[in-house]
Amino acid sequence: NSTLSQDQKQQLARDMHAGEVDILYVAPERALMPQTLGWLQQFPLSLIAIDEAHCVSQWGHDFRADYLNLYQLGQAFPGVPRMALTATATEQARQEIGERLALNNPAEFIDSFDRPNIHYSVQVKNDGRKQLIKFLAKHKDECGVVYCLSRKKVESLAAWLNTRGLTALPYHAGLPNDLKS
Repeated sequence: NSTLSQDQKQQLARDMHAGEVDILYVAPERALMPQTLGWLQQFPLSLIAIDEAHCVSQWGHDFRADYLNLYQLGQAFPGVPRMALTATATEQARQEIGERLALNNPAEFIDSFDRPNIHYSVQVKNDGRKQLIKFLAKHKDECGVVYCLSRKKVESLAAWLNTRGLTALPYHAGLPNDLKS
């Protein structure tokens, strides 16, 4: 990924050539770059797994346009099995995933969506910041993630929380690598 130094990239290439890499994660945005595709075509891939595949679906909660072109992996690596993985896909989304990724009559393995370690609570938003401070006060010695719909909102909310004596850091794709770390 973009956070790797040149030395790390060279070491990864050596490890790949030596057959010492069992799993290589490549973000969709990087996977289809001509340079990345050419590099990957040097190696015998045994499987291509597309994680968070619901991102190709217009019905998904976090549609990402770069996912739409991942069908090209089937063309770039003919004969290499591909699978799409997601924990959040309706019947309609599963059908769309198969079509958009050009999967040929894919088998589907479906299990429960129940995740006992995750708790959702939905409230009507009256004064979002006031409600957030009240919620955070109940979880004083814990850490967590507050999702926002834009990068600008992520940064402004983190700054605002810090002015209220809470430790908050922004995190989104547009941050410099050193800050992400």
